[in-house]
Amino acid sequence: MLTNYHTHTQFCDGKSTAEEMVISAIEKGFTALGFSGHGYTPFDFTYCMQDTDGYLAEIGRLREKYKREIEIYVGVEEDAHYIQKNRAAFDYVLGSSHYVERGGVYIPVDNTPEKREQAIALIDGDPMAMAECYYSYFVDYIKRRRPDIIGHFDILTKFDEKDKNYFLGNPDYHKLAEKYLREALTADCIFEVNTGAISRDWRTLPYPHENLLRIIRAEGGKLTLTSDCHHADNLDCFFDESRAILRDIGFEYTYALYHGEWVKDYL
Repeated sequence: MLTNYHTHTQFCDGKSTAEEMVISAIEKGFTALGFSGHGYTPFDFTYCMQDTDGYLAEIGRLREKYKREIEIYVGVEEDAHYIQKNRAAFDYVLGSSHYVERGGVYIPVDNTPEKREQAIALIDGDPMAMAECYYSYFVDYIKRRRPDIIGHFDILTKFDEKDKNYFLGNPDYHKLAEKYLREALTADCIFEVNTGAISRDWRTLPYPHENLLRIIRAEGGKLTLTSDCHHADNLDCFFDESRAILRDIGFEYTYALYHGEWVKDYL
């Protein structure tokens, strides 16, 4: 099956309308498409939806209009720092973390390399202290909230290939990330394999990093393949290559939301 459950539109920071996304998905042969607008965050309007009711209404309209051609789901990308109170309004919650926080100041770790420098400066000017702050908060959220999907688990490495390599070249970082990944696995959520930074030319490989994917495989964790799509052209960005990577690691299937149930989608 060809599916994607991490899709952003003009309701948040996406470039395409929701209907443009649906039309593109149908043209590409998608079986299902899930929308995941960034949940409202009162401390930062850069990413988030400010008209959630309008979003829900529009996805509902599209689900009815295109029901004979594609399954459409309405989800939310909830940031770990601000829980959405109306979980029942969504078909699924994609739980992510984009920030580190100290003293009521929130800095995104994935917005730009300059913002990442500010995030490091906020946490004692120490990249490893920033990574500890990021993962400890995110994994505590995962264990408490148990989102349906865990979004881009190691997104703080987004700029390592093109900017300063703070993390992926540091063995101590890998030990830290692996420790927190094992904790997150106890929540029994689905991890996404996220190709979004590839389409934006920041990475050549998806999140999570291969060593984390190998742990997920060894521990029997679950995956779904997503594009973190912000433009209709990128709905299936790097999907074939990602499936090949997963097969090489030993995965036999990912999971897809189909007919309202998470089912195995064999690679």
